Amino acid sequence: MDQEQSNKFLLPLAIVVAGGLVAGAVYFGGDTSGKSLTTRPDGTVVTTTEIDIAPVSDKDHILGSRNAKVVIVEYSDTECPFCKVFHATMKQVLSTYGTDVAWVYRHFPIAQLHAKATKEAEATECAAELGGNQAFWKYIDQVFELTNSNDSLDAAELPKIAQFIGLDVTAFNSCLSSGRHTAAVSASIEEAVKAGARGTPYSVIIPKRGDKVVVNGAEPFEMVKAKLDLLLK
Repeated sequence: MDQEQSNKFLLPLAIVVAGGLVAGAVYFGGDTSGKSLTTRPDGTVVTTTEIDIAPVSDKDHILGSRNAKVVIVEYSDTECPFCKVFHATMKQVLSTYGTDVAWVYRHFPIAQLHAKATKEAEATECAAELGGNQAFWKYIDQVFELTNSNDSLDAAELPKIAQFIGLDVTAFNSCLSSGRHTAAVSASIEEAVKAGARGTPYSVIIPKRGDKVVVNGAEPFEMVKAKLDLLLK
């Protein structure tokens, strides 16, 4: 799912390539976060220590209630092809579980692989600034719908998407060119790595009770469902 500063948070591209693909995600090697993960016989991966993930707050983009029985926090890259697939999976999750599950989207653009993803992430934040949470989700849905991934989305489409969802294009362009959401996206990248993300998509299922469960990569709906069903018993 840069030079010295970005290397502080992300491993070099050579390691990404060498690491291969895990569950449909570009993966940055093993879990080096210092957290211990356990795989149950049914394939469910649970943490045996606390994942250091930023708590869900008012600044988050969320579909569903913060008081849902389970919240899934996803770290994603808009130009990652596996994130595009998992975006559809998460829509299926919400359709299936209704108010029991909420979805939080956080940014983890991997600039070494997708040079356009960071600016696209900032564009979604501009949409949120101008139109609120609903505009954020409409905007990001359109990005995933239009891009074929791997830096295929023309930057000229970004204001067109804003217009399509009913935003003021002049205000949107001013926001995007200002760079005022750059720091927020960078902070989200740092949070993702701190939470154990080594590739995209990377998700953490947070139940009201019990251990957090990691979803590494674009796991198919049935795998995610198996994990949720255990937590919602």
